[in-house]
Amino acid sequence: MSPHVRRSGRRTDRETGFPHRRWWAPYLFLLPGLVMVALFSLWPFVNTVVLSLTDARILTGGRFVGLDNYGRALGDPDFWAAARNSVLYLVVVVPCLVVLPLALAVLVQKKIPGIGFFRSAFYTPVIASAVVVGLIWQWVLRSDGLVNTVFEKLGVLSGPVPFLTDSTLLLVSAMIVTIWKGLGYYMVFYLAALGNVPSSLYEAAALDGAGAVRRFVSITVPSVKPMMLLVGTLSAISALRVFTEIYILGGESGGPGGGARTLPFLIRQVGLGFAGETGYAAAVSLLLFLLTLVFSLVGHRLTRGDER
Repeated sequence: MSPHVRRSGRRTDRETGFPHRRWWAPYLFLLPGLVMVALFSLWPFVNTVVLSLTDARILTGGRFVGLDNYGRALGDPDFWAAARNSVLYLVVVVPCLVVLPLALAVLVQKKIPGIGFFRSAFYTPVIASAVVVGLIWQWVLRSDGLVNTVFEKLGVLSGPVPFLTDSTLLLVSAMIVTIWKGLGYYMVFYLAALGNVPSSLYEAAALDGAGAVRRFVSITVPSVKPMMLLVGTLSAISALRVFTEIYILGGESGGPGGGARTLPFLIRQVGLGFAGETGYAAAVSLLLFLLTLVFSLVGHRLTRGDER
């Protein structure tokens, strides 16, 4: 047996031309990515946890107060009002963003002349800035905006509808903006899923006399169910993080009396407002993180259960 060949049959370092194998070499390649994750993800999270245990403010350090900020949040009516708005936002927006993009994907999947134009048109709001989208809808929904003007001219309305000055209508308006902007984004997800459904299934169902609705319910929905669960999870996380739509439509106060504030809006208002209570804002941020984590785990569990 050659002295350069081990008994296991593996080639030695001398044969491969490598002077010596270093166990830490792979980690050297991972080091830049690990440093970035530590600086921009791990450290901010740890710092937020530590900050939530203090009474720190923007320009001053804080002393350790333990779980007082969490107790304050759980007893704060503003926190519960914002949490209610966030959950309501999720309950309304998520089903719409699961069902409507699927119906839209089924429509634009058809190979007919000019369908590419409609695909691009439906996707345009996705690439537009959230601020630009909010300003457009602000112009559409204000008292002298497009909607009120058109319906008043048609005689449908006797006066302007307070879309942006009523807390409930403001929250509903923000939901409409979120749904409108997310339709094209999740439509692309469904188009990818629909591309994997064998056309033979639809052809066999058509031969059996199944109509379009029957084929949609019996073939399309079961085939894209894993994607529906993924879209539901992603849209739920986005709904719990909504801020820009409410800020642009309702201003810095979050509507009259702050009635349309969500948890991210409350965090910004408490942490960067006049009081600048960063410790309390950090505690509310972690409570929002736990709420988001719960919905993420539920979505993950449903997805795994569906795959089985």
